[in-house]
Amino acid sequence: MAPVEARPLSEVGSTDSAAVPTGLAEADRALGGGLVPGSVTLLGGEPGIGKSTLILQLAAERVRSGGRVLLVSAEESAAQVRLRAGRLGAVHDDLWLVDGGSVDSVLDWLDDVRPDLLVVDSVQTVHVADEGGAPGSIGQVRAAAQRLVAEAKARSLATVLVGHLTKDGSLAGPKVLEHVVDTVVELTGERHHALRVLRVAKHRFGPTDEIGLFEMAADGLRSVGDPSRLFLADRAAGVAGSVVLPTLEGHRPLLVEVQALVVKATTPHPRRSPQGLDGRRLALLLAVLDRRVGIDLGALDVYATVVGGAAATEPAADLPLALAVVSGVTGRPLDGATVALGEVGLGGEMRQVVGTERRLREAARLGFCRAVVPAGTDDLGHGIELVRVATLAEAAASLGLLPSA
Repeated sequence: MAPVEARPLSEVGSTDSAAVPTGLAEADRALGGGLVPGSVTLLGGEPGIGKSTLILQLAAERVRSGGRVLLVSAEESAAQVRLRAGRLGAVHDDLWLVDGGSVDSVLDWLDDVRPDLLVVDSVQTVHVADEGGAPGSIGQVRAAAQRLVAEAKARSLATVLVGHLTKDGSLAGPKVLEHVVDTVVELTGERHHALRVLRVAKHRFGPTDEIGLFEMAADGLRSVGDPSRLFLADRAAGVAGSVVLPTLEGHRPLLVEVQALVVKATTPHPRRSPQGLDGRRLALLLAVLDRRVGIDLGALDVYATVVGGAAATEPAADLPLALAVVSGVTGRPLDGATVALGEVGLGGEMRQVVGTERRLREAARLGFCRAVVPAGTDDLGHGIELVRVATLAEAAASLGLLPSA
């Protein structure tokens, strides 16, 4: 092996890493334009969340754009894949299928098919002949990933590897699996909701602060171009305990509905039940409401949720969550044209959050006329009235949620 020499970085030539669009708008948004030739993308997600559906749609879209795809299905039989492809409208002559688990045979098929996209479902079920251990073992997963990554680089072949998740939500297999690939994405969502979120955890060819949003339908995953309208489509007017939050997913503003239901506790230990929210922040806010606003929740069960299967665990959700609880206690609904955002401190003070301009622009686009924001928020000129408040108590009072003295 020839010795490696050090050289100035200025003398190193750059390579063109232009992404090829996948044909799925939301996938392209998350991936910064699409899949880069020669890159390896690791796709993770819980069982049944839609990974196999997504990769089959990606493969079909590549074929429709004039490409050729080799799909390695080491988990499902060819008949099962054909059945799903028929349902998704993804049966094409240039979509080739191998339902075996040998990496060596996959490499042989690359020579015959010469695809420009390789999809392996999954990297935990393929095996390397000269590597000891059963498929899925640490040694086998490491060897299979390294062989596939090396071939992708040598052939300038865009490759997607599907990965399993462990019980704690991390990718199964050795940690080196995430290090050797170029991009790590995860498909998340609630099984009982149609929404699916494609999140990027690592991306060597672009940012990791964008997401893709899909809706699971009978004919596969559909890109959601206007998710805020989806989340607010069935919102009921004049209901106490409901507040709209302009949240941020990466750089993308979304409007979601935060709801709280407060009822008399039936056990010695009142329930605190958050869904799509940070349970520790809920407990903190209940303590602040008790100490700083004078609302005693010690004998009440509190149920809080983000409607539609979305999640809002960022600090900006503090104010709308607290206001939803106050509204639920007093039975006084908020004006339906009002949104709220802001972090709440332990002293009950309001603190500003990032991305306020983008959040309020999205709220104004959807017809909201008023926003409750921390006192230091600048006038952003989006045609939306700003109700600036310094404390949580002032916010509740300004909206008429507190009983008259």
